[in-house]
Amino acid sequence: MSDAAVTMEFHPQPKAGAARPWAFPAPERGTLDNGLTVLRCHRPGQQVVAVEICLDAPLDAEPEGLDGVATIMARALSEGTDKHTAEEFAAELERCGATLDAHADHPGVRVSLEVPVSRLPKALGLLAEALRAPAFADNEVERLVRNRLDEIPHETANPARRAAKELSKELFPASLRMSRPRQGTEETVARIDSAAVRAFYAAHVRPATATAVIVGDLTDVDLDAVLADSLGTWKGDSAAPRPKPPITADDTGRVVIVDRPGAVQTQLLIGRIGPDRHDRVWPAQVLGAYCLGGTLTSRLDRVLREEKGYTYGVRAFGQVLRSAPDGSGASLLAISGSVDTPNTGPALDDLWKVLRTLAAEGLTDAERDVAVQNLVGVAPLKFETAASVAGTLADQVEQFLPDDYQAQLYVRLAETGTVEATAAAVSAFPVDRVVTVLVGDASQIEEPVKALGIGEVTVVTG
Repeated sequence: MSDAAVTMEFHPQPKAGAARPWAFPAPERGTLDNGLTVLRCHRPGQQVVAVEICLDAPLDAEPEGLDGVATIMARALSEGTDKHTAEEFAAELERCGATLDAHADHPGVRVSLEVPVSRLPKALGLLAEALRAPAFADNEVERLVRNRLDEIPHETANPARRAAKELSKELFPASLRMSRPRQGTEETVARIDSAAVRAFYAAHVRPATATAVIVGDLTDVDLDAVLADSLGTWKGDSAAPRPKPPITADDTGRVVIVDRPGAVQTQLLIGRIGPDRHDRVWPAQVLGAYCLGGTLTSRLDRVLREEKGYTYGVRAFGQVLRSAPDGSGASLLAISGSVDTPNTGPALDDLWKVLRTLAAEGLTDAERDVAVQNLVGVAPLKFETAASVAGTLADQVEQFLPDDYQAQLYVRLAETGTVEATAAAVSAFPVDRVVTVLVGDASQIEEPVKALGIGEVTVVTG
């Protein structure tokens, strides 16, 4: 073999370029003649446009005894209009290559649209049609009610969903909407008919109290003209601000076991109520919770997963339930995961030890640095799509936050020190002020849990 046959030419290794500065996109804010607030965000290269419509139709506005009517209304918005039957409307969306979804939550109803930018005018016209003149046909509402009733037993059988339902019931008084399932119970959903859906729509859906968020490559789009011909045709009167009921909660330390005889795993959900994002502690709380249980290398996973092998993973997080400009909203602070049944007691014991050690010794600078790097460093990837940006902007609208909130959050996360993050994490999860819900086999886990002394233990049927 000749030397030429074995000679290899090595090209120089490419060198990394300078990192480009990044910040969460800033939207432009405006208002249409019908009172609809519009946030637009031009994202070059994003050929799939994401649209989010925030409707001021919160769960606590549902009539007494009709929990779930907001969900049925949200689902019925795309089930026919004054111009198209449900089948025709679906076909028109498909021709646009668009997807349309809607759901109801404590802040209100959210309608989400994604469509190629070339079909945006047509898709926005369909969206405006659904908002302006939904049919709410009797047979379609009846079908949606039946579908919802079919879903409820499956949700009850899901340990994580069952734990969340029980935690809400334990934390909040029965008079507060947050104490009850977001999408209603079998009893309340069964009462919903088309008349109830129409009444809820008429009372709460109007452009003057709604916001549209539009994100994508808008280079060749005359968005003002498109909006005028679509969402601008949606008419409605104004509405007086609705009083929001105060949020109260009881986080006295206690344990509730939802009995599931024969369960091979125990689903755990540990929670309490914390401040919403208007509170200055929020960035430190995000950082502290991430150090505690935000990833596979966090403290809880390091002990419960890697060292002890009790679980596939345990997470700590904060989730905003309802927000208000005056800071009177609330978030759920929680630790969730599942462990094998025989080790439920030891796993809880070790979890409490992690919380006590955190309070006694604090986080390390290394833990804080890794958390900041992960939370801030991945942000450009997290918000690569138009849908992720639109969803976050819509969250800010629902939570009455300024348009630059997310951008400022990353600045604050980078500035938060180890001591501040530790204090926030300890304050978020005090060992004597959390409600622990366990979904598992009570005959096997009740006595070991009682022996831990972490609170009074009550067993309920699953």
